Amino acid sequence: MVVLEDRIKELRKIVLPPNFFQLENSPLEVAYVTFYQKNWNNIINAEQTSFLQSRIDAMTDTSVSENRIFTYPIFKYKDCDKSDSVIFMLHGLNERSWEKYLCWAEFLAMETHKPVILFPLAFHINRTPVTWCNPRKLIPWVTERIKRIGQSAENLTFANITLSDRLTDNPLRFYTSGNETAYNLWQLASEITTGAHPFFRENTHIDFFAYSIGALLSQILLLANPDHLFSDSKLMMFCGGSVFNKMNGNSRYIMDKEAFDKIFNYFQYTHLKQPIDENDPFDLAFKSMIDTETYHDYRVDFFESATNRLQAISLKKDIVIPTEGIQAALGENCSKKCLEEWDFPFEYSHETPFPTNILLNNPEVNQAFTKVMSKAADFLS
Repeated sequence: MVVLEDRIKELRKIVLPPNFFQLENSPLEVAYVTFYQKNWNNIINAEQTSFLQSRIDAMTDTSVSENRIFTYPIFKYKDCDKSDSVIFMLHGLNERSWEKYLCWAEFLAMETHKPVILFPLAFHINRTPVTWCNPRKLIPWVTERIKRIGQSAENLTFANITLSDRLTDNPLRFYTSGNETAYNLWQLASEITTGAHPFFRENTHIDFFAYSIGALLSQILLLANPDHLFSDSKLMMFCGGSVFNKMNGNSRYIMDKEAFDKIFNYFQYTHLKQPIDENDPFDLAFKSMIDTETYHDYRVDFFESATNRLQAISLKKDIVIPTEGIQAALGENCSKKCLEEWDFPFEYSHETPFPTNILLNNPEVNQAFTKVMSKAADFLS
């Protein structure tokens, strides 16, 4: 059984880009690969160009160079030169580091014997200016936002000020950032399956482990299936997979109430009413995931046809991505076959499903982590 607290501390010290790491007392190593974003949806790119500059650093979305060229880590076996299968791990909204995911990726790589790529969403993790995660730089902006929007700043913190302010300025950023990431993953999958990636053979099989908003992105990729790259991909979802209008992103660690209200109202009452953009391969898939009824048959028929490729674990006390939202997304038949609601005998939350600060090396937390990841590894092996 993994002792989560100890292993997080160990990995935090040694897994730092851009170097190549041989993990001590482990058959695994961590390689960092640089991703160069190629051309993508010109319409979405034009929309990003039109967005207001960020108040925090006076930068436009298209001027953030870190978002276009960045590194991503791969956990892999040391003795494996090139693999013919891989797991893409996708994280949650407003993450600023890989810290909590390192143990997840290590466990899956160890148990499945497949490399695990931790891929950052656009404008997350290392795809942002350093000022976006510097508390000393951000605290004055928290004060300024409270003065500007008053009580609507509920749950505002320095941890979510950047995302909150950006989404309030233009809620469409929620979609354009997701769309950009979908194109990035399409590009990465193409590079891998054509043999152009240094660690993978041609026709490598791709699966997903997705948490929180990463699950929504994975569902969209499977629904849209660009170039038929994901026709056989498995998807393991943890604390994710809900239709958008059943989510609640109003959280000290995700976004404040003003920002969440803005994106909820925009996508439910404006974006969803717009006709499908035939030039955007992900638009129909995304719109089908906004609420339960719109494009219901398209979404549910697909998930029912893919039950052998889907597994999901929700948590009973998760108020950000509740079980009912995942059931609404997958449909009744698929949910019965693929979705399990679990509960843990300790205080947890959506943002921190495996808390390591309630008791040092709490055995119940370690057991819960091992149980979740073992089920994921069994499914993805």
